[in-house]
Amino acid sequence: MFRKRRVLVFIIFIGIFSVSYLIGTESKLSDEESQSFLKEFQKAVEGIDAIGIFEHNASVALPMFIPGFGLAWGAFAAWSTGLAFGALVSTTPALAKVPPLALLYLSPFGLMELAAYSIGMSRSFLLIITIIRKKPLQSEMRQTIIEIGIVVALLLAGGFIEYYMIQHFGSSVVNAKSTL
Repeated sequence: MFRKRRVLVFIIFIGIFSVSYLIGTESKLSDEESQSFLKEFQKAVEGIDAIGIFEHNASVALPMFIPGFGLAWGAFAAWSTGLAFGALVSTTPALAKVPPLALLYLSPFGLMELAAYSIGMSRSFLLIITIIRKKPLQSEMRQTIIEIGIVVALLLAGGFIEYYMIQHFGSSVVNAKSTL
């Protein structure tokens, strides 16, 4: 019974993350705001490697385990990621043909990050329910630690896969973008 509930809560949070992301893609920035955002983003990722990608994603994911706060943080992270995609689309019209959820659902690192973030958000929800019901948190700690380990493993693997894809396909994507 517990596992079925856990899987259901996880799936619900995949949906919540996806909807928050979609809302972010629909949030409009001015051209100036988009350009500024992308310049800041390029500065932040300049010279980043697989470990840097992992560290960034882990710094986003781990607060999602905080009871209650993790729900809001996860929804905000999804929204801001969608906003970033929207800014990229506004400055790169060829990307307008790419469905926003394709980034999450069709790339291996996107799926890994989606799963990791949904695990964190759903655990935050389960922990807050435990607190509200005034049950001892010790019974949830083992499962929480296991899930943190899973999230770290997913994000570490995802960081290396994303870095590999950037290294091997990034230049062809840039060349294709400039010809469109």
